Amino acid sequence: MMMNHLFKKVLVTGLTLAMVVGGSTAAFADNSKGKGNDKDNDRDKGRDKVQAVQPIKTNYNSKNNKIEIKLTFDDVKGSDVEWAMRYIASLASKRVFEGYEDGTFQPRKTITRIEAITAAVRLMGLRDQAESAEAMQANLNFSDADKIKSKYAWATGYVSVALQNDLFEESENAVQPEKEADRLWATTLLIKALKLQNEAKAKMNTKLTFKDANKIPAGSVGYVALAIEKKLVDGYEDNTFRPNNPVTRAELAALLDRTGSQLPDNTSVRGTVNAAVTNNVLTLTTDGQSYSVELDATAYIFRNGTRVAASELRVGDSVLVRTYGGKAIFIEVLNATQDQQTDFTVVGTLNSYTLNASGQIATIAINQTLSSGSVQTAVYNAASNLSIQGDISLLTANRAIELRGKNQVVHTIVIR
Repeated sequence: MMMNHLFKKVLVTGLTLAMVVGGSTAAFADNSKGKGNDKDNDRDKGRDKVQAVQPIKTNYNSKNNKIEIKLTFDDVKGSDVEWAMRYIASLASKRVFEGYEDGTFQPRKTITRIEAITAAVRLMGLRDQAESAEAMQANLNFSDADKIKSKYAWATGYVSVALQNDLFEESENAVQPEKEADRLWATTLLIKALKLQNEAKAKMNTKLTFKDANKIPAGSVGYVALAIEKKLVDGYEDNTFRPNNPVTRAELAALLDRTGSQLPDNTSVRGTVNAAVTNNVLTLTTDGQSYSVELDATAYIFRNGTRVAASELRVGDSVLVRTYGGKAIFIEVLNATQDQQTDFTVVGTLNSYTLNASGQIATIAINQTLSSGSVQTAVYNAASNLSIQGDISLLTANRAIELRGKNQVVHTIVIR
């Protein structure tokens, strides 16, 4: 009973208090190595200029008077952005950084300053304050205040709260809401969100070893040095930092997730799986006490670098669980137990698959029908020596298939 109460408490605080984030890999570089296509960026920039900046918010269903949290997006496809799916799901589950009202996430779109500021304020757990009537009516002393009030009225409170929390420089006289957020600006913003300005200033004399270190202003060196030390951001393979490169929404998701891991998390419960998932119910042990929680039909479960079905959770796995509406919607395995039996077989219908640069299957997604009758999608990485049994021309959506693999990697696809 105590643990069920705890889950209810987590649900309430998850909707009303700090919306913060869990761990990630280094943002902006490691996840984009080999993917940074300047032509693609130029094309995206041209497209973005004709798109209006929209409020970043969760869909609201007026029919059932309920907020609908969307964790996966159909446009997060392609090897250049699929690495960000886990970060996007984590952030969306806490309503820190979400998709657009049309149901897309637009991962390749460059992030604007107003969007980044909004996400940073939510990351700090200040969403309620930023959306309060008082903040929304605040007087803004920026030169473009009228533009904010008229075109981005929803963001007025966020700008006000950001200013109160030192996310702006004292010398800044304009918000510049539509300006692209570049790597240096975004890095500085998140260090400020962590309230580490003093530590950053203490590192202003650090000698950065990037080839293009001379492009980083002297007053920003400490912020970059600290961000690297905290593993928030990294350089590129050619040992450049590229401070002026615009940041995409996928890249910002990774940076936000890494930053949030260094903030208190009042939206989740951590524990150890103490029984196999049965009837779509997950049982955990936390602080010596056991409790159970039903999994949402669309729950995003992340284990060993990939999205998996609930059946892949193992007794002994250390997990982070986030709930909404009394059901678990996001589960991250923080420390996977070492299974004695690592082989697995999964049966279901084909959802989709992706190809690598060589034209070989890189990942494969399978739909599985749960005992409750709902359908859950799991994504697996494919082995380089993948074997396909059956007529490959029949490998189409909704085709019955069987996946066989080891250590969460598929080595055989059987087409039925």
